[in-house]
Amino acid sequence: MTFLEIFEFTRDLKRLKKRYPSINEDLKVIQQLIEVNPNDSPPFGYRINNLGVVTNIIKIKKIACRSLKGFGVQSGLRIVYAYLEHEAKIVFIEIYHKNEKDSEDRPRKFQYFYP
Repeated sequence: MTFLEIFEFTRDLKRLKKRYPSINEDLKVIQQLIEVNPNDSPPFGYRINNLGVVTNIIKIKKIACRSLKGFGVQSGLRIVYAYLEHEAKIVFIEIYHKNEKDSEDRPRKFQYFYP
């Protein structure tokens, strides 16, 4: 499985790393979990439907971040990724804290994955 990041994801990750220094190591753990089951379903993640794109877009809500001690998987971090099954690729689209945004950035998904 190949893991890629779009430019905006890398920028978001860099910004969050200032507040959450362990986020790179936490992301590696998430990559290991995704590699086993990329079409992850609840309770940790779910497919975002009604986007009008063919690609599987998945949002992970329960992310354990060591920099947010005492929160465990209820840390508030969110990751959105695309699973390109035929290419065996995972493309990270967005990472954010739930207090910063109410929802994911839908135009970003259309920009990269519109059919």
